[in-house]
Amino acid sequence: MTKPIILFSAAVLALGASLHAQDGWVNLFNGKDLTGWKTVGKGTSQWTFGKAAMDPDHPAKLKVAGPGDELICTNRTVNLSSEAVFGDCIVELEFMVGKSTLGNDVDSNSGIKLMNIYEVQIFDSYGKATPDKLDCGAIYSETAPLVNACKPPGEWQKLVIDFRAPRFDKAGNKTANAKFVKVTLNGQVVQDNVEIVHGTNVSRNAKEHPTGPIYLQGDHGSVAFRNIKVTPLN
Repeated sequence: MTKPIILFSAAVLALGASLHAQDGWVNLFNGKDLTGWKTVGKGTSQWTFGKAAMDPDHPAKLKVAGPGDELICTNRTVNLSSEAVFGDCIVELEFMVGKSTLGNDVDSNSGIKLMNIYEVQIFDSYGKATPDKLDCGAIYSETAPLVNACKPPGEWQKLVIDFRAPRFDKAGNKTANAKFVKVTLNGQVVQDNVEIVHGTNVSRNAKEHPTGPIYLQGDHGSVAFRNIKVTPLN
């Protein structure tokens, strides 16, 4: 059916996201401002655009090293939630974190949540022999990554998430759980066919829905993103 696709396309364009109809994917950032996104949390947004780099004087932090279209959080700030919503989808993005210095004020700890409640962890786990449920590539607090595929802090890393939304019948009863079909980090599979029976961590008791936004965490530390795109599958 073409009508839902047309309506979805119009909604995405209205939000300022860039729709690439031929390839079927949506670019969620325009590289200039936060059009198409809502801030979540207390305080004023410190997200900015530029060229990201690790701060050599404060390795846990990232800095703006020059002009560019990369989305950068140099310190703890508000979270971001997309105005566009998605069900089944493939999310691709690149991220950069600084060096983890747990115990200090700023740590390299972020995440991306599908439908606002199912989180894939973003963290500086470089060099850790046995990653756990809190390490990079984990379904946060649920399943550890199959391998530690992290690059060193200060380098760009690529995350690809193949996600299936939960299913509901006409009465609103859930008939199938959400599922991470596959998650790859820097080309290595870190999650394979993982069902999620509820939201992760603080979202454990959150109400589940057939569609929802993409959520980027900024309130735990410094992080940068670029090339964020979503391919809707339904």
